[in-house]
Amino acid sequence: MNVITQAFAGHLGEVELASVSIGITLVIGFNFGLLLGMASALETLCGQAFGAKRYHMLGIYLQRSWTVLFLCCIALLPVYIFVTPILKLLGQSDDVAALSGAVALWLIPLHFSFAFYFPLTRFLQSQLQNIVIAWVSLVALLINILTSWLFVDVLHFGVFGAVIALDISWWVLALGLYVYATCGWCSQTWTGFSTQAFSGLWEFIKLSVASGVMLCLENWYYRILILITGYLKNTTITVDALSVCMTINGWEIMIPLAFFAGTGVRVANELGAGNWKAAKFAMKVSVIESAMVGVFFCVLIIALHDKIAYIFTTSSDVVEAVNHMSYLLAITILLNSVQPVLSGVAVGSGWQAWVAYINLFCYYIVGLPLGILMGWAFNLGIRGIWGGMIIGGTGMQTLILATITIQRDWEKEAEKATLHVSKWSTHKPDNQSEEEAQ
Repeated sequence: MNVITQAFAGHLGEVELASVSIGITLVIGFNFGLLLGMASALETLCGQAFGAKRYHMLGIYLQRSWTVLFLCCIALLPVYIFVTPILKLLGQSDDVAALSGAVALWLIPLHFSFAFYFPLTRFLQSQLQNIVIAWVSLVALLINILTSWLFVDVLHFGVFGAVIALDISWWVLALGLYVYATCGWCSQTWTGFSTQAFSGLWEFIKLSVASGVMLCLENWYYRILILITGYLKNTTITVDALSVCMTINGWEIMIPLAFFAGTGVRVANELGAGNWKAAKFAMKVSVIESAMVGVFFCVLIIALHDKIAYIFTTSSDVVEAVNHMSYLLAITILLNSVQPVLSGVAVGSGWQAWVAYINLFCYYIVGLPLGILMGWAFNLGIRGIWGGMIIGGTGMQTLILATITIQRDWEKEAEKATLHVSKWSTHKPDNQSEEEAQ
């Protein structure tokens, strides 16, 4: 949907395209990782509660997540309000900065949709109801295409019409899943609104923040890579080549991210049910399958190293630059086939705080300085920056997560999950009998 919006804006003019791209890539992108990560706390809590058959607690957790993310959205509003002066401070042209600021204000409704949509996806994924999310997403995509055409090409609302269409589409996602979750299709896990949602909020906030920091540190890392590339020589060619590589990596990483979600849910379900052997087995299967996919695409990139850029450009300079970076791209894809699965294990087990510290150390204490050192001090340019960040960031992170996962006592993790579920499930819903609660 974001790509469609940018495409419609691009046909309106260069300034319009730049403003929408800044709004979606930078402004929305800055908050997206944090809010999505905070909602990932539900993968731990809902997954373990579902495995332990404490079904009514899933609805309580969902309401707590709505509350926490809504408050977080309010706290993040200055990011949208002060876009224009921030862009001018960074040296952006006045016309782009002014229009980007206006676009950012129209994106505020989309921003608040995250607070409801992200928890709903985790709530349903924990119950293995992914197909519902897929169908609702398809409907929202079709509505986005229709409303973008209507507002931009027919009614001529300009760039704001494209943004409004995007707002509507994201709220279709949120409301569609809300109707499914609360109108009878999840009768076991949704028992209505409850005041229990406002109890234990501090503990919930701590886990949500840890989850958010875990994900956004990694998300911002690659944006920093693009930002510091702008200070190298031959900036246009370098940025174009890096964008090609990041786009290919972005396409392929959808597969490991699917394993991330699936692993987190399955591990949480099994630990909540006390089946530590099944949780450990699920982890092994996910790592092996995702790694096999990574090896396939790694070999494919190496085999087509001098041709893959032709998907996006005919410029010989850009094609050559991508050719030189293709081996780094292949290594990144290989590492990213394992690392998200290990992060999914961490989410399913409730280790988000540990992973947040690991990400901070690997990416920002080691990876970023090493990349800058190799890029400028050793005159390796973008390959040095990217290579240093791979070695110190993704590579080290994968190694540490693998070591922690291998050495973990899974039987104790299952015991912790059982105690955790019991601690947060001390009350039963009003309409639940004593026998059902037990």
